[in-house]
Amino acid sequence: MIAFIRSIDAGSIARKTASIAMIAATLSLFAASPLLALDIKRMTLSNGAVLLVSEEHQLPMVTLSIAFDAGARRDPKGKEGLAELTARCLSQGTKQLTSTEFDQKVDFMGSSVGVNAGRDYASAGMTTLKKYQGDTLKLLAGILVEPGLRDADIERKRAEQVAQIKAEEEQPGYTAEVAFTQELFGDSPYGHLDAGSAESAGKLTIDDVRNFYRDYYKLGSAVIAVAGDVTADEIKTSLEKELAGLSGAVSPQPEPAALNVALGLHLKLIDRSVQQANIIMGFGGVARSNPDYYRLQVMNYILGGGGFASRLMQVVRSKGGLAYSIGSGFEPGKFPGSFTVSLQTKNQSSNQAIDLILKQLREIQEKPVSDAELDGARKFLIGSFPLKIDKQSGIASFMLQVELYGLGLDYAEKYPKLIEAITKEDVQRAAKEYLHPGSVIVVAVANQNEAKINSANLEKQVSSPAASQ
Repeated sequence: MIAFIRSIDAGSIARKTASIAMIAATLSLFAASPLLALDIKRMTLSNGAVLLVSEEHQLPMVTLSIAFDAGARRDPKGKEGLAELTARCLSQGTKQLTSTEFDQKVDFMGSSVGVNAGRDYASAGMTTLKKYQGDTLKLLAGILVEPGLRDADIERKRAEQVAQIKAEEEQPGYTAEVAFTQELFGDSPYGHLDAGSAESAGKLTIDDVRNFYRDYYKLGSAVIAVAGDVTADEIKTSLEKELAGLSGAVSPQPEPAALNVALGLHLKLIDRSVQQANIIMGFGGVARSNPDYYRLQVMNYILGGGGFASRLMQVVRSKGGLAYSIGSGFEPGKFPGSFTVSLQTKNQSSNQAIDLILKQLREIQEKPVSDAELDGARKFLIGSFPLKIDKQSGIASFMLQVELYGLGLDYAEKYPKLIEAITKEDVQRAAKEYLHPGSVIVVAVANQNEAKINSANLEKQVSSPAASQ
């Protein structure tokens, strides 16, 4: 929920590219307009939770989001998928209301109430008309303070999670993502996908879920964001009353050891009977708190994050004709995440595509980007920024990020200045420091008989690029 610079598989890249094109078409609407200056009120509840409120009285609606320190990075070893299963189960009613009764009450008001878990945090939230604010908040508080967590519901949600994982395992892009994640992160908190594996999720017990809820759904370490037709004092009073039962705080999680991919090529080939090879290549990235985050945003937009404007798209897709879509991205989080380039290409094109990508990684390190590339990246990133906060849900999510990553309450105003200040020299320095084409993980899920990936040649390209020319 917190990543800005991200691309995972070729499918998501295609969707992202379409989204980028749509956003680009609207940039002129924002270019002449001042950015929104959110008036955010920050306070602390008596139980320790931080509350951020943005009063928006144009519409009689309220959106509330709570970030608990209960994301998938908290999954114990061998119990991967527990954070996600716990979040799914919490939405299944209260001690007084069955899942069906709970859903009927929410639907009657036209509200939405739910709990989801991401990699870093679990998020509970609601959206409602102003006139149902009190009743909807009681329902949200009900599943957080006195959740049902009935045996039958937990077993049913566990079966659903396992079935979903098994269905996704049929997708080569998913298989590549799992393999890359395990290769890069190993046993660290980010070393598995949020849902876990079919094996780990299938072993989760009813007590596992109840214990995870008991240990991590504590308001003392939570952040609450509220946007809409409320006043700060009004919502603070309501939250103090309705969430009084969620006491205590979660101890901070130790930061994992630094990600170090050894020099050379780390090639993982997975054989599948597919027409298109799914390739993910990359290395360790940065945490969201990294001060070079803005330089990386600009550099990545030019390299592979900018859809049809990016170098990778132009070289691999437009000139090479090797892929329908390709993209790159950092995935920053509470801890350092990954940098990946992802694409689908014909099995027979795998060697050529990987080779072109490695050359592009080196080229952006060795030569300054052009004035036009820099100008285009800055305009897009600044111009598209207001779209992140053009809805109540976007404002609530934005405020959570501001607090969780210490961005400052004036972040909406200072972001354009941070991006505008990036120079060509900044971009090149970021590329040299954070791109590692000499220490790269390459995962290829392909028909290996057709792909015939030449590991010896790739090893030369990675370790001694001049010798492979």
